[in-house]
Amino acid sequence: MKTSLLKGDKVLWALIALLALFSFFPTFSASSNLSYVIGIGSPWQYLLKHIFILITGFLLILSVHKIPFYYFKGISILLLPVVILMLLYTISQGGTVEGVNASRWIKIPLVGISFQTSSLASLILMIYIAYYLDKIKEKKLEFRNSLISLWLPIFLVFLLIFPTNLSTALIVLFSVFLLLIYGCYPLKYLFNIFLFGFILFSIFIFLGSQYPEKAPDRFTTWINRVENYFDPSLSKDGNYQIERAKIAVATGGITGLGVGKSVMKNFLPQSSSDFIYAIIVEEYGLIGGIMVILIYLLILFRITVILHHAKSVYAKLLVIGVGLPIIIQAFINIGVALNIFPVTGQTLPLLSSGGSAAWVTCIAFGIILSVSEERFNKEKMKLDKSISNPILIIGEE
Repeated sequence: MKTSLLKGDKVLWALIALLALFSFFPTFSASSNLSYVIGIGSPWQYLLKHIFILITGFLLILSVHKIPFYYFKGISILLLPVVILMLLYTISQGGTVEGVNASRWIKIPLVGISFQTSSLASLILMIYIAYYLDKIKEKKLEFRNSLISLWLPIFLVFLLIFPTNLSTALIVLFSVFLLLIYGCYPLKYLFNIFLFGFILFSIFIFLGSQYPEKAPDRFTTWINRVENYFDPSLSKDGNYQIERAKIAVATGGITGLGVGKSVMKNFLPQSSSDFIYAIIVEEYGLIGGIMVILIYLLILFRITVILHHAKSVYAKLLVIGVGLPIIIQAFINIGVALNIFPVTGQTLPLLSSGGSAAWVTCIAFGIILSVSEERFNKEKMKLDKSISNPILIIGEE
């Protein structure tokens, strides 16, 4: 019996492949900033690293999408304590990691690639919440019953990511609230949690402003980014990153400067990661920028289609839980490059150069494809049954 290597939603497979293949060009072009300006490595070296990451990511999708999606219930229960311990270890490193004043990564031995534990922790948390909501779907829920089993893991993950990566922590919290709303978690409890969190966050901002020496290392950076967004004149460097991103976008025009011909990549920090969308618009113009947005919108559409065809509540919750954060992150990255949002440090899924974030995105896509496979299996069983039973075909006619 012949089996297909690529199972599940073929359109989603095509969109993932399209993003991955296209990413080679802007990544190779933008990495010249690191090699020629900063003097680290060469563009070919960064391209080969990016190809390696995407190949391993594709293998992850292949492996994960063959796992029946309901297995992820148990996997999330087992891995949730593990990722919390990983976050504890990561934040305990303190000081500087690879020249960045934030403890966000752990080093993978032999490979030499840094792994951002917050990405994996966020994914496992969303899978666990989908499992929890499915478990209580027919029960009358009291808040105290969900305090330990639901809110404790959420706040632990949030609090361990928050000190070093505020934007990721907020995306996780926003995604969690969207998933809980879709999962029919009582709105009155959600409102109380939101109000309580808002009060705590306001107190934290006030105390951090009054006693900056006792605040987290990144506190000043957070405040400066928000203040500079609303009033660029407050920035000592004239909002360097955003100004150059805006120049890159404006220079691109309708059709762009051409492949590899970006000028701002030599002046824009993080041009191959956080601000790669600005480089894409500079080289491929408004047309290229719109095409990238359309691809992410098409991915969102396919996620919606898979969600619609999913038969079980858990499958629907799982697709939303692992799929929405990808789209949210993509549009936040695009929004930063277009000066719609303050600088966040979020990368563009599958297009930015990176490592662990791309792998986690690939795992998430594998899970979505695993859910979509349920639909195609049922359609194939109906087709096989009809072919092997000619009477059924006559009856249907």
